[in-house]
Amino acid sequence: MKIPKQAKCVFKGVIFDIYHWQQKMFNGSLATFEAIKRCSSVRVIAIQNNKIILNKEKQPGSKEVLGTFGGQINKNETPLQCAKRELLEESGLESKDWELLYKKEQYPEKMDFIVYVYVARNCKKIKKPKLDPGEKIKNIEVSFNEFVRIMLDKNSHHVVKELVMDILRMKVEGKLKKLKNKLFTQKNSH
Repeated sequence: MKIPKQAKCVFKGVIFDIYHWQQKMFNGSLATFEAIKRCSSVRVIAIQNNKIILNKEKQPGSKEVLGTFGGQINKNETPLQCAKRELLEESGLESKDWELLYKKEQYPEKMDFIVYVYVARNCKKIKKPKLDPGEKIKNIEVSFNEFVRIMLDKNSHHVVKELVMDILRMKVEGKLKKLKNKLFTQKNSH
């Protein structure tokens, strides 16, 4: 959702800002509309030795979750720069083979928030992770089939909810093989 220029920020939070504006209705009356703005973020599906590297992450006050690497895009940082930074910080991994799988507005009717999903192929461990004080992260390797199972398991707690619907849709439409090929096939370097 694109928040209109005339909208007024009525609450500025650590993660979310709330905006209000007057919106003309179909009958000519006015109503107060509200929307949330937050910094866009990235998710990284990391590939190493034909396995997908996930993280088991624990943050203060929350359950341990299983997910992909990622985080919030900083000011003056491109989505790709953020993806590379987050992968290195959270896993110590680096890749020279990056591809944007897609970008998606989350809750577009009420929120100005985009998630960029990247694949980082042929990852190499180059250093120890540099975790934030509120992060405990352990990396685990899974096969593509395990990845799909984890994403679709109703009892699985994970932070990649933006991938779940997409993977489910691909499964229903018979397109999981296409996703697998995209994840594990190097980009054409021409």
